[in-house]
Amino acid sequence: MDQFRNQPRLPKFAVPKRYEISLKPDLCLCKFSGSVAIDVDILSDTRFLVLNAADLHVDDASVSFKHRSSSKVFQPSSIQACEENQIFVLEFAETLPTGSGTLSINFEGILNDKMKGFYRSTYEHNGEKKNMAVTQFEPVDARRCFPCWDEPAFKATFKITLDVPSELIALSNMPIIEEKVNGHLKTVTYQESPIMSTYLVAMVVGLFDYVEDHTADGVKVRVYCQVGKANQGKFALHVAVKTLDLYKEYFACPYSLPKLDMIAIPDFAAGAMENYGLVTYRETALLYDDQHSAAANKQRVATVVAHELAHQWFGNLVTMEWWTHLWLNEGFATWVSYLATDSLFPEWKVWNQFLEESNHGLTLDGLAESHPIEVEINHASEVDEIFDAISYRKGASVIRMLQSYLGAECFQKSLASYIKRHSCSNAKTEDLWAALEEGSGEPVNKLMSSWTKQQGYPVVTVKVKDEKLVFEQSRFLLSGSCGEGQWIVPITLCCGSYDVRKNFLLQTKTESVDIKEFLGCSFRKWDGGNDKSCDWIKLNVDQTGFYRVKYDTDLAYKLRNAIEKDHLTATDRFGILDDAFALSMACQQSVTSLFTLISAYRKELDYTVLSNLISISYKLEKIAADAIPEALVSIKQFFINNFYFAAEKLGWDPKPGESHLDAMLRGEILTALALFGCESTIKEANRRYHAFLDDRSTPLLPPDIRKAAYVAVMQTVSTSNRSGYESLLRIYRETDLSQEKTRILSSLASCPDPNIILEVLNFLLSSEVRSQDAVFGLGVNWKARETAWTWLKAKWEEISKIFDSGFLIGRFVSATVSPFASYDKAKEVEEFFASRVKPGIARTLKQSIERVHINSRWVQSVQKEHDLSRVVQELGLDECILSRITE
Repeated sequence: MDQFRNQPRLPKFAVPKRYEISLKPDLCLCKFSGSVAIDVDILSDTRFLVLNAADLHVDDASVSFKHRSSSKVFQPSSIQACEENQIFVLEFAETLPTGSGTLSINFEGILNDKMKGFYRSTYEHNGEKKNMAVTQFEPVDARRCFPCWDEPAFKATFKITLDVPSELIALSNMPIIEEKVNGHLKTVTYQESPIMSTYLVAMVVGLFDYVEDHTADGVKVRVYCQVGKANQGKFALHVAVKTLDLYKEYFACPYSLPKLDMIAIPDFAAGAMENYGLVTYRETALLYDDQHSAAANKQRVATVVAHELAHQWFGNLVTMEWWTHLWLNEGFATWVSYLATDSLFPEWKVWNQFLEESNHGLTLDGLAESHPIEVEINHASEVDEIFDAISYRKGASVIRMLQSYLGAECFQKSLASYIKRHSCSNAKTEDLWAALEEGSGEPVNKLMSSWTKQQGYPVVTVKVKDEKLVFEQSRFLLSGSCGEGQWIVPITLCCGSYDVRKNFLLQTKTESVDIKEFLGCSFRKWDGGNDKSCDWIKLNVDQTGFYRVKYDTDLAYKLRNAIEKDHLTATDRFGILDDAFALSMACQQSVTSLFTLISAYRKELDYTVLSNLISISYKLEKIAADAIPEALVSIKQFFINNFYFAAEKLGWDPKPGESHLDAMLRGEILTALALFGCESTIKEANRRYHAFLDDRSTPLLPPDIRKAAYVAVMQTVSTSNRSGYESLLRIYRETDLSQEKTRILSSLASCPDPNIILEVLNFLLSSEVRSQDAVFGLGVNWKARETAWTWLKAKWEEISKIFDSGFLIGRFVSATVSPFASYDKAKEVEEFFASRVKPGIARTLKQSIERVHINSRWVQSVQKEHDLSRVVQELGLDECILSRITE
């Protein structure tokens, strides 16, 4: 037994080829029984079979191995389960002969409430609470449903049979081939699956409605949901059918199963899961209600559906060999979901919005406690933590960077070649690079290894010296520390106009180019007459590169002027702002200079740029509250003035034929104005909110501005003025739309009164809030962060019990700890978790504590900027004058 303990992988002397699984879930007693017969190839002499099992009770007497050619039946002499390693070891008295045989096991398990393995979800039907049975096996939880070789490389086929109550719908990966009803039960048998990994096996049993359509080549597509919600599945169905056709063409390979089911699950930890042929979703990620869903909800449904369907090729048909290569699945699916959504809805400008994905990746990867895209996994408990912004968002960003460098057509053809070559098998990162290298003739492996195998990314410093542009790269860390590392950086730059565009690979620490030779122009102060002199230089054109840029003072000044004169694209305006903010946080540039730059965005109307500016403004408010509380009023006024131009242009009411992006921006701008205490916004929001309380169908409060109104209402709620809080709770209890519930939870958390926040936090753990949704209420107002931390410590045992392992528990830690900005608090957090940390939150905890240190250092730096308060007041005054002029 000891030789198999604490090993990251199962031994390879035996491999599964086919599973025959029978399961009988009991939805009343919340348990299940089952049997599995696994066809196994014994590859070398062994007296052991080692596979995965967790939380299962195995009937020892049922365990046997029958060798195919000799028909001899081997009974194990010893059966041992190692719970901490989640393995199941069978020892036999004699050596098992090589060749194939069948391992048979009977077992029982619990339909748990942890949203992993084979679990139960609850729903209401005709006023009665009912259970459904659901599977969620990724990354390593198929072992909680049946004993198996639960690693992605051990691909096999699956023949599944379910015994379920006869009135229920039972779904699995493949179409049903037979249903036999026997009284109150029926036996449902499914077609055998193609070869696939255990984490993609899926089953769902419950009461559902559905809508149905077909792709151009006849694949049946259905969206299943709770009874009475079928209409809310129509938008996702439309997206799915179009996307399957699009991917068939893009990957030069048809969808490989005869049907695709997508189903909304009321209790679901992740956003969605790409199970082969049966994709499971949170309700918020699949259902869209014309009356009550916001434009942002519609976009989320489209991108999540496109993401999960990309996995049917990239993940399911071609599967990562081990979790080290998780990013191959998730980074690619994230990138290609934008490709599909942009094709279906070009007016949404989703490639501009992709910058938010890159931003999340850059932010997490700016921590010393980040990890490489390809990260070694040594234990199952470590896998959950890498389903993060590195695997998804940095992964997607480096793929976009590579596609931009190689060209779209070459990239697409090479991908199709990769899928054809590795179809129905497993692949590593190097296999993708090999296909792209072959198709492009470029040294892709060398270029990309610097991005996937080492942690972090560079900041490229650029300055003008003696008519030369001098570039220098170094690792960027938000802590301001000097980091190790060197990258092959695809540099793109424009000089004075987008017609003059150059690119090269920065492969050394420093490099310089002659401006005249390289760009064909000189760089000096604009003289109005010499058209060969450019007045600005912008690196990382359209932000396709995963790096930050630091400009010298003169270059930065000219870019600020170019922003004010509207000479730059929205993506470049985004990049300049975001890099400046990150450099300020790292104390490499002053916050005073950041505010000066932000004032150039006072006429900004682009959704992506303003959305990022709003996020930045919230962070600056928190840092100012700790560093210079006496300037907080003028800082809030500065942001109110800065956002007012866009707010006045958009107004409160949707305009006929307005864009999807304007609808999303209106809600975000009004929410920001409410949070910064804009009196006219809060007053108007309350007026519309009270009209909505009287009449839920009033046109005064459409879904896109509902959150803004809810947040505005909560700004005036206190223990002595509770009516807004109580009425929002009433709306929460009355609605059955998940999107509305999560909208309300995040709004409740915005209340500045710590006593109300304590009530909100306790409400999150009540039976009225589904466990998956509790995280939406954790982003509490910064004034109540101490309350949230005290609450977390008091409730930690309860939270640990409810959320056990899995990534949701990490959200409690990061949301509560990260907002602090003192070294003493970081120490207090370390001391509290010293005896409470477990593998599933270790990385998240370290990252959260690092953020506290970064905030602390930033606060100290801001306190030394003696001109900051004065500059903010002057800039605010300028903007007041400007807004009066524009009116």
